[in-house]
Amino acid sequence: MTNGTVKQTGGAKGGGKRRQVAALPWRGEGADQQILLVSSRETRRWVIPKGWPMKDRLDHQAAAQEAYEEAGLDGEIVETAFGEYEYLKRLKSGAGRLVKVDVFPMKVTGEHAAWPEKGQRTLKWMTPVEAALAVQEPQLRDLIARFAGVGLPQEERPETAPAPTPVRVALQRLRRRVTALWGRARRRG
Repeated sequence: MTNGTVKQTGGAKGGGKRRQVAALPWRGEGADQQILLVSSRETRRWVIPKGWPMKDRLDHQAAAQEAYEEAGLDGEIVETAFGEYEYLKRLKSGAGRLVKVDVFPMKVTGEHAAWPEKGQRTLKWMTPVEAALAVQEPQLRDLIARFAGVGLPQEERPETAPAPTPVRVALQRLRRRVTALWGRARRRG
């Protein structure tokens, strides 16, 4: 991976596992360490910046690019993945596909005032324990805790709720639209 060649991780076609790359943005040391989480655009869950591998970049470089595009971050990213986790990605077709994500820690050195997806996501710096407990995927929760060297007592590990189905997401959007239209109609009438 360090010889300048691009590692091809685009994943299997036709129903196999796909691969993504992600940055684990952090700042501070020891008790002052923080992890940045971003909200996903569709389900608004807390996640780390991630995306598909890029043909013209090594995986860690693609992860750093995702951190910039999704959260406006610059930083020092490690070249070797710290770990991985899996999640069920909902495709536009409504089908689900299991995706394996390689995670590259990134020490944040700068934050931009503007970036490509500003306004589409919410960003939040959290303590490692808060970040670990905020994410939905158990493997990502454990990876964050392991990276930060923090323990999560069993009683503080809430059951994870399943990701919303495409139907539930569509119904939530419809409910918001109807509520907004109803509010406008009531103000006019």
